[in-house]
Amino acid sequence: MSRYVLSPTTRALILPLLGTVALSTACTAGEGGSDPTPSAASTTTSAAASSPTDQPSGSASAPTTIPTSAFVELPSELRKSPRRPTRVAEALPTLCGNEFGTGGRQVTASAAMTLTYKEADDADSNTPQGMIHQTIFTFEGDGASDYLRRLRAAVQACPSYDQGGSKVTVESKAVPGVGDEALLVTRTWAATNLNGERTGGAGSAQIAVARVDGVVTVLDDQGWEGSSGNPATLDRTMRDGVRAIDAWQR
Repeated sequence: MSRYVLSPTTRALILPLLGTVALSTACTAGEGGSDPTPSAASTTTSAAASSPTDQPSGSASAPTTIPTSAFVELPSELRKSPRRPTRVAEALPTLCGNEFGTGGRQVTASAAMTLTYKEADDADSNTPQGMIHQTIFTFEGDGASDYLRRLRAAVQACPSYDQGGSKVTVESKAVPGVGDEALLVTRTWAATNLNGERTGGAGSAQIAVARVDGVVTVLDDQGWEGSSGNPATLDRTMRDGVRAIDAWQR
């Protein structure tokens, strides 16, 4: 069998064409029906999907990374321990379903942090009062406002749900003057002691959601070991969180 040797000129023409074909094939393989819900798997599509980065985002209109500076930090008198990165799937709350995980295909980045807080006058050796899981989504186009629209409808469709055999009621209301729009969701349940026996009182915790342009933050307040959250701490954290996102976007 004869062997043909390509001249240098011919090789120079063919090799770039082969590279173009390979790149086209790789891009085509990445397309298709991916899950629009920002689950643990889908959030890895951006560099900030599971934890924030210290680098600034590459695009002001649709960031693909989320810097640590975009997240709120508790004031020293309320900070029980330093904030820590958290998986988005673990940080997002659930009610009747995956109401807060409906970011869709317009999500360009997502990341989460957990804040552990205490009472202002508590000693450092005391048990924490609670935790706030903060998730940040960035969207392209009208994705952020669409997310809030879907979320409001999903929360209204879930007036109550079962949690460990106990009924949890759900109420929501708009929060004026926070970001471009904000929503506060309150969960209420029958309080129990450490043995799981009802005490006759009620426990509650809140979820705050705020939009700043094309960015949405979800703050889920959870009292320590199933106790009630702290509405005042969450309200302050929500407002500080909006200011942090606004400063990042400038």
